[in-house]
Amino acid sequence: MTQVVSPLRCAAVIGAGTMGRGIVISLANAGLRVLWLDNNPQMVEQGLAMAEETWAHNVAKGRIASLEAAARRARIEAVDSYAALADADLVIEAVYENLELKQRIFRELDAVMTPGAILASNTSALDIDAIAAVTSRPEAVLGLHFFSPAHIMKLLEIVRGAETAPAVLQATQELGARMGKVAVVAGNCHGFIGNRMLHNYVREARMLLLEGAWPHQVDAALQGFGFAMGPFRMYDVVGIDLEWRARELAGQGQDDPAVQVDNRLCEQGRFGQKSGKGYYLYAPGSRQAEHDPQVDALVQAESERLGFSRRDIGNEEILERCLLALVNEGAKILEENIAANSHDIDLVYLNGYGFPIERGGPMSWADGEGVGAIGQRLRHLAERFGSHWQPAPLIERLASENKHFSDVQEGRV
Repeated sequence: MTQVVSPLRCAAVIGAGTMGRGIVISLANAGLRVLWLDNNPQMVEQGLAMAEETWAHNVAKGRIASLEAAARRARIEAVDSYAALADADLVIEAVYENLELKQRIFRELDAVMTPGAILASNTSALDIDAIAAVTSRPEAVLGLHFFSPAHIMKLLEIVRGAETAPAVLQATQELGARMGKVAVVAGNCHGFIGNRMLHNYVREARMLLLEGAWPHQVDAALQGFGFAMGPFRMYDVVGIDLEWRARELAGQGQDDPAVQVDNRLCEQGRFGQKSGKGYYLYAPGSRQAEHDPQVDALVQAESERLGFSRRDIGNEEILERCLLALVNEGAKILEENIAANSHDIDLVYLNGYGFPIERGGPMSWADGEGVGAIGQRLRHLAERFGSHWQPAPLIERLASENKHFSDVQEGRV
């Protein structure tokens, strides 16, 4: 590839849904010219109206001047073809999570973009190398995983593929800083850093419901620890139906016992805040989560249908299982060099997942508890609940050497 333009001057965004809109606003705020393409031009028009409303609100609040708002709007240009994106230094694909669709888009981009252009996907979990493989320039391809809403959330996971060039990583890290993001480089695996760890955390929360806990109880325990919100409030905010629809689309995962409560809620149209009810009830126009006894009844019925013998579960067990699920997966991520160090994992969880700042992040918290003690607690959970709780090999190694997660750099102690 020819030399990457530095600093980046012109970016293109494909997709004008929620993520695309936030990304466009972030780029325009950072001073880049932005080309915007969606296969439905009305979506771009609606996105431009939303961006204008956002900047007008900021003007009204005294955060920016009206001239600056006008300048940001003037940087965005709606386009109607891939060919019109050709001169962009960077293009960010922000369509829904479907590998075949993303690969089709990247083939089109590979055919029209100039040799020095960076091709990025906003995927939250998909294989960056599988996307890069359909192009003639895998060294120019990487993931830029923004968090929703992208113009507000600080975290940006920059996902390096097997062949991503160092200059491409550097250019996007510099762009992250220009956008005011906390940019963390992650290796390529399913879910990268944040969502890979989240999968195990949420799975434990869901299993706790089947075993005897209640959604409001799990959330209260984790919010008491300091999380911005518990997992079930989080799902109500982002939409319970997103994963449900993704499982339907993939044709797999719907039979997993852990997701049966979610499935029943979605079948009843309880998608979360946007539908006025999910795990909680919401008054019209309110984001206040209200306890709903009907959900408790649904949880109990589903638990009994699946053959669980419900028992009393205390807050201590809720915290133990949810937190140690995060830490054990974080240790595997460190060992595999998906994250360069434990501080990067903590940055992801502090800035993208509402982990309590005063506790420093999951790996910092675990260092404070003692890696040896964490290993013992995981072995106890393995005895009670199965081999998936076995401590990551890195935990055993660090404990034997009386070291901390913070001593690990790029997979090495």
